[in-house]
Amino acid sequence: MGPMAKIGYAAMLEQFHPTELLDWCAQAEAAGFSAGVMVSEHFHPWTPQQGHSAFAWAFMGALGTRTALPFGTGVTCPGFRYHPAVVAHAAATLGAMFPGRFWLGLGAGEALNEHIVGGKWPEIGVRSSMLFEAIEIINKLFSGEVVRHRGTYYTLESARIYTLPEQRVPIYVATAGPLNAKRTGRLADGIITVGAADAKLQELWQNYEIGAREAGKDPTGTPKILQLHLSWARTEDEAVDNAVKEWPNGGMAFPKQDIRNPEDFAAMAKLVRPENFANRMLISADLGRHIEHIQHYLDLGFDEVHLHNVGRDQAEWIDVFGREVLPHLKLG
Repeated sequence: MGPMAKIGYAAMLEQFHPTELLDWCAQAEAAGFSAGVMVSEHFHPWTPQQGHSAFAWAFMGALGTRTALPFGTGVTCPGFRYHPAVVAHAAATLGAMFPGRFWLGLGAGEALNEHIVGGKWPEIGVRSSMLFEAIEIINKLFSGEVVRHRGTYYTLESARIYTLPEQRVPIYVATAGPLNAKRTGRLADGIITVGAADAKLQELWQNYEIGAREAGKDPTGTPKILQLHLSWARTEDEAVDNAVKEWPNGGMAFPKQDIRNPEDFAAMAKLVRPENFANRMLISADLGRHIEHIQHYLDLGFDEVHLHNVGRDQAEWIDVFGREVLPHLKLG
């Protein structure tokens, strides 16, 4: 393990008003969530019940001034709603304004957010290729040179970013498959995942490291980042209730990238039962179980674990975990 692992706060713009979330990010900083903030980047919430979906790029400008923490997108798709050049532009500006603090988390996208601009929603293989072509464009633009690009999916005509950070913005890619992990190692600076079986995680990391070495990079010390959803409340019943009501998507054991509307997720949510969360998300009022669960991922080798408690009472959760969970984790 490289430097000490850290715990972060996952700011879920699908569930909360951005102004409230800013308060909780500041509270999380004070409570010891030192890895910083992973900001969800959605156009829609998963279900209408979640109720929000503010524009992450506006939120992050405010977040940078409100805390001294690192932060980044968990994750944005550089391809349908945005041209990759627009994502590069936004990222470079946040990097310039908040030196060494902003990271760009990228993924292949979900129809929930991306179908809104119309056009064809391609198969996953095509979406992966689009993602990696987009990363090539972003990397080129981060150089500060004039970029021209005519690729399979994107065209860029003499584009140059003038406001650049002193320190290049790192690109982390969310990936769940071995092939993409290898491509991530080649083109990106770190890897994000949302939890999987231990053996699968080890396989992802091995492929990520192979890809990095193929590109002449040293993968040691590049971050392995986890977003971990959980449901903690004062009582077991409330923890179960929060999971089913607030985050039913966490109990859906199938790929969700092709579903288009929050209403469709809401229809499926009617079928979600507490037992559907087993091995997918820890639901418990017992802080000891949460400590063990988070520790398991730290022991596997994650450098950053960003926590999202699905309940509405974020203030109480941040306070309790800051006092009674974080101090008990072995991070070294």
